[in-house]
Amino acid sequence: MSAKYGLIAGNGRFPFLLLEAARGRGLEMVVAAVKEETDPAIEQCGFPVHWLSLGQLGKLIQVFHAAGVTRAVMAGQVKHKQIFSNLRPDWKMMTLLASLATRNTDSLLGAVADTLHAEGIELESSTRFLEPLLATEGVMTARAPDGSERRDLDYGFQVARHLAAMDIGQAVVIAECACVAAEAMEGTDAIIRRAAELATGRRLTVVKVAKPKQDLRFDVPVIGPGTITAMAAAGATALGVDAGITLLLEREECLARANAAGIAIEGRSWNRSQ
Repeated sequence: MSAKYGLIAGNGRFPFLLLEAARGRGLEMVVAAVKEETDPAIEQCGFPVHWLSLGQLGKLIQVFHAAGVTRAVMAGQVKHKQIFSNLRPDWKMMTLLASLATRNTDSLLGAVADTLHAEGIELESSTRFLEPLLATEGVMTARAPDGSERRDLDYGFQVARHLAAMDIGQAVVIAECACVAAEAMEGTDAIIRRAAELATGRRLTVVKVAKPKQDLRFDVPVIGPGTITAMAAAGATALGVDAGITLLLEREECLARANAAGIAIEGRSWNRSQ
């Protein structure tokens, strides 16, 4: 692993955790920070940082070539609404967009990965740097789900997998085996807050899954401390995730907040062929 890596950094703590892991391995990193998303504190990370706007694919390639980057990872969310409303494509990105049969997020990012590959830059999964943070199979908290929560988890996994297979969203909120809210572009934390408004006083269960054949190079399911805080505020008492693929960012903090709030978290095995 002597190659120089490039990091395409989105929002949140994910990019910072990845950079810490890279530093621990003695890897050289060059950061491409998204102006519309990345925390300015990334400037203090100790690695070279270059700021780009969404859509500046040509500049991204120039930055990586100039730095001798041959491998790259993506870490941190770029909000879907940013991609579809604030994208100002340069010539390289305009050419890519014109070649797409469909313009959903997966097809766009897949085409970006293909373009980087053609330029001699291999996009890899960020999970290889953060394996200790992956959700494990079984109960991860002090409390296990009770009978009604387990029924909601069973139902929630079924519903979430159907939605994920249609590329609609990857998370649902369940109450008494009824789907209260389903994720689209707004993100997991937002649907938890919306579910609390729709089901006031009812105990909620949250399920987040991976998409079938999910491309982990640019799309990793993530749960962070903010998700646990949102659940506690909404009266959600159980969380189900796909084991071995979902990242628990700041894992110890996530589990500590869950235990303090009495939230049960369970990881379930995930079959990539589903």
